[in-house]
Amino acid sequence: MESLLSLAFDNLSSFDGAKIKKGLKQVEGLLAQICLSGPSSPRKQSADPGKDADSPPRKVLADLGGDPAFREFFKLQEGFEWNIAQRLLATLDFLVVRGGDGQYDLLIVNALDLIQGALLLHPPSKVLFSRSVHMNLILDLVEPVNCPAIQCATIITLVVALLDAPQNMRVFEQLDGLLTITSLFKDRETSREVKFRLTEFLYFYLTPETPSIPKASANNASGAGPALLQRSPSKLAKVFGGGGAAATRAVNGNRDRADSEGGGCTLSVEAKKQYVDRYLPGVVDELLKDLDTYKPFGGILS
Repeated sequence: MESLLSLAFDNLSSFDGAKIKKGLKQVEGLLAQICLSGPSSPRKQSADPGKDADSPPRKVLADLGGDPAFREFFKLQEGFEWNIAQRLLATLDFLVVRGGDGQYDLLIVNALDLIQGALLLHPPSKVLFSRSVHMNLILDLVEPVNCPAIQCATIITLVVALLDAPQNMRVFEQLDGLLTITSLFKDRETSREVKFRLTEFLYFYLTPETPSIPKASANNASGAGPALLQRSPSKLAKVFGGGGAAATRAVNGNRDRADSEGGGCTLSVEAKKQYVDRYLPGVVDELLKDLDTYKPFGGILS
């Protein structure tokens, strides 16, 4: 796996767009192999004639814990040298700087999609977004100067980076991320598709926060860390959490923080409601009503 990552990282570090595209494809192939069953897995004939019986069945997260390839992948992601999310962020930064004329838009969208996958497969990599340089990069891509496809992909990436990561959420707030989101939401020039994604983000923002996920290696001394990945992404904090109190830091003196056994700097829904109301007066109650009635995200966050 190291050799595959090495080839992909070499291409991602190139200044040539074609090589970067190849590197992104190589990373995509690696992540896909981890998420899909291998050729030796038994295939069940689909009861739906519209589905391709020859396509490999997808694995759910619970299946990955016992997969040797996933275990190796997870172990490699714990180190700086082979961390995919870190490399993709460096590539994304290069593409943003060089792609002012839109020539790299598709590559930017691809890089964002892969960052989402890397974070979902290795949640501890979300700590990268506790650094303002990386959070600012994402917030820059939400700005109206970018095409709707980039904006939508960025908003989804932002949700993944903030999910079960209250420390990242506080960095997002410190950098006026909520102002960026709400300003775009109010802008009449914002496309309908982007506004739909922004509405989803606001639903997500107003849900209760889960304490931060401690570094997986803390629970992986026996090599059993990846085997514990048997829940949906919204529940991963409980999987990685060991009950220890993590260091918390104040973002704003008058913010309402909730203490919980997993540690982290969490904020109550009521406090976040007041925060959103500062930028979108009169909208918050309707959002919370919809959140309670329609239960977006399958109700897993409510």
